[in-house]
Amino acid sequence: MAKNIAIVEDEVAISDNYKEMLERQGYKVKIFDNRNDAWNSFQSALPDLVLLDIGLRDEIEGGFDLCRDLRSKSKSLPIIFLTARDSDFDTISGLRLGADDYLTKDISLPHLAARISAIFRRQEALSKPEELETLIKHDELLIDKNRMTVKWKDKPLDLTITEFWIISTIARHPGHVKNRDQLMEDANIYVDENTITSHIKRIRKKFIAIDQYFDHIETVYGMGYRWKG
Repeated sequence: MAKNIAIVEDEVAISDNYKEMLERQGYKVKIFDNRNDAWNSFQSALPDLVLLDIGLRDEIEGGFDLCRDLRSKSKSLPIIFLTARDSDFDTISGLRLGADDYLTKDISLPHLAARISAIFRRQEALSKPEELETLIKHDELLIDKNRMTVKWKDKPLDLTITEFWIISTIARHPGHVKNRDQLMEDANIYVDENTITSHIKRIRKKFIAIDQYFDHIETVYGMGYRWKG
């Protein structure tokens, strides 16, 4: 069954270009040029993935607001920012709001298609039973890869798809350092060091919201991250 992708973009020429490319890839695409129309549509049915600009008509940060609303409605919906704004501040802001990826509009169409395909592959992998290591358990941590759930002290964490794959990679072998390239490979993302750092900070905050003394994700400077047993 074809995946449904929503494009929230107020520049018609750009959204039409993306739509044409994605439909050639076999996706069903719907375009919205403002936040309100998109949000009203999403009340009745969520798409399988959202491509989202930040500035929407007269709302300078309308995309950020929509991302926040979408993430409160669904913790697992893939959200990709696709914007001309390339500052570190905007990138970090988008990821802190729960986006799975942050891309700038100078990305090539084949590269964009590959990033979208990678996210859908991750979702499909989660829906298929694995023969080995479906559960990861270390003390108070329980990760169920089949159900895509993470619990700490029997309390669930609300993680995005990207956050789920990152914590699964780090926690798989406690004490082993996972570098940026290994985290990107497992999560099927291709980002810079600052983006990985932002994801790690968000994951830590979600654990700390449950347990203020949580300190099991250790930064090994110059190398990467590891789970402390």
